[in-house]
Amino acid sequence: MANKTKTICIVEDKPELREAMNMMVEMTPGFELGGTYANAEEALEKIPSIEPDAVLMDINLPGISGIRCVNALKTMFPEMLFLMCTAYEDNTKIFDSLKAGASGYILKTEGPQKIMQALEEMIQGGSPMSSSIARKVVASFASLSTENALIETLSEREKMVLEKLAQGLIGKEVADELQISGGTVRKHVQNIYKKLQVNTRVEAVNLYFKR
Repeated sequence: MANKTKTICIVEDKPELREAMNMMVEMTPGFELGGTYANAEEALEKIPSIEPDAVLMDINLPGISGIRCVNALKTMFPEMLFLMCTAYEDNTKIFDSLKAGASGYILKTEGPQKIMQALEEMIQGGSPMSSSIARKVVASFASLSTENALIETLSEREKMVLEKLAQGLIGKEVADELQISGGTVRKHVQNIYKKLQVNTRVEAVNLYFKR
């Protein structure tokens, strides 16, 4: 069963790239093309009846995005594998794709052959990523670690004040809730800004809840 032919579906709105991917799948031993779609709507309609082993998914599709498509299909078929194939390198799309259930993320500029190699690696249990994407992921985790370290410098009382601010309370309301003076609240807020290296309540709250 280990040598069973793997069925691949492709979701890509650019006809020339879709055709190149089709050919690469059909020419690669051990793979067969299950279906190819120009948009997520068609993919969501057809892929459930095919149940492919893996899907090559574009992100920036007309209508429903590739990320939403992955999320919907992954909910229905947890074992199905998804390789995002895109021109985008921004952090939001990378992490949204991974949270949606993608196992790999490769740039279209790598070309069909590299894309097929990434597909094979993913099916064998790997999580392939273009090197520039992998660097962004590592940098993001490093940044997150730094932010967590800053948050840990807050005292328990400062964290309580910040949580009240996050709920939308103003200084006097925070003071009443925590039974402390308004001056003490202001002092805590100053310390929070200094420790988190921010200048506004919004920045402080966002940093705290990203931890």
